[in-house]
Amino acid sequence: MTIYFTSDTHFGDPRVLRIDRRPFPDLATHDAALVENWNAVVEPDDTVWHLGDFALGPPPERVRALLAVLNGRKHLIVGNNDGSATLDAPGWLSTAHYAEIDVDGQHIVLCHYAFRTWNRMGRGVLNLHGHSHGKLTPATRQYDVGVDARDFRPVTLETIRTTRRRCKAG
Repeated sequence: MTIYFTSDTHFGDPRVLRIDRRPFPDLATHDAALVENWNAVVEPDDTVWHLGDFALGPPPERVRALLAVLNGRKHLIVGNNDGSATLDAPGWLSTAHYAEIDVDGQHIVLCHYAFRTWNRMGRGVLNLHGHSHGKLTPATRQYDVGVDARDFRPVTLETIRTTRRRCKAG
């Protein structure tokens, strides 16, 4: 079982094509590409921590359908654009605004938002976040796992560590 992180998929949200300049001609292509990219790396028994802004706009049945076709056991860290259709959808193992987990001996603080400081940051704890769409100046031990900063796919902690791709400067 592998653990993945992602954020800011914004399924069904036409604003991401314009505001974030995602390289897709239309929303249907965007959503299909993100599903394909997700399932290309995530196996059914893997775990995915989605750090917020899963979907905005689609009806509840579309959100349920998306969750059903995406591989993995999914946890949601709530983002500012996650409405009741996302929060109430079956398919999440957990929903919370904040979590602390250990992966491969590394303690990690998870939140939709980037922090200036976080629990035990001086002791090597990482902060994984979304929300900024790859536009924040990097901070030490802080990584944007949003699809805009991560080739539109979930990533592992190993990928985060080896690519050392923190938030892009804005």
